[in-house]
Amino acid sequence: MPFQVPDRVRELLARAGLSGLSDRAILVLCAAAVAIVALAAWRFWPSPGGVEVATGPAEGAVEEPVVGVASESGSQGAAETSITVHVVGAVRTPGVYSLPQGSRVSDAIAAAGGVTGNAAEEGINLARVLADGEQVRMLTQEEYESGGSSGAGSPAAGTGGASASVGGKVDLNKATAAELDALPGVGPSTAQKIVDDREANGPFKKVEDLMRVSGIGQKKFDALKDLITAG
Repeated sequence: MPFQVPDRVRELLARAGLSGLSDRAILVLCAAAVAIVALAAWRFWPSPGGVEVATGPAEGAVEEPVVGVASESGSQGAAETSITVHVVGAVRTPGVYSLPQGSRVSDAIAAAGGVTGNAAEEGINLARVLADGEQVRMLTQEEYESGGSSGAGSPAAGTGGASASVGGKVDLNKATAAELDALPGVGPSTAQKIVDDREANGPFKKVEDLMRVSGIGQKKFDALKDLITAG
């Protein structure tokens, strides 16, 4: 059946001055109009939801840095680090105790039940930071008055500990490298440098002379000055 142009379409074309077109020409014209409308709708129709997809940062924009967050388990592991010390002498419960890293002599004494009635607390530096594996000895008044040594010593200080400690302080001129290593912030390398320096340059005349040793500046000396003596 041949295509018949609706009367309404012919009427509109007549108003537009196109009344002389054949049915075929009108069909082609309508098809072209539909195609143009469809193309325009496809080109300008908004994307679903009106959401624009970013393909990258705008030119000149500053990207925010990504800040890492430490895991909770990692923090707990650091907090659980401990040291082991041996507390002896005039304390209520002598023995070996595990304490949190960074504990002081006073914490070790408290872990051992506190001092006995005849303890010489003035003969030990209760504020000194403890090192792992050391021995803390609390003297009695009798021992202290007779010139005994209290405080702490490394495992290697068993034979010379008394002569290397005065009033709970480490003697820079008599302490072994192992005893110096027990001081907070002094590792094996620095401890050996102290021993080598006094052998090469003579004894330390005052504690400030410790800063002549390579690796010991003002900050490290300030942390050690209350724990050492120059004999």
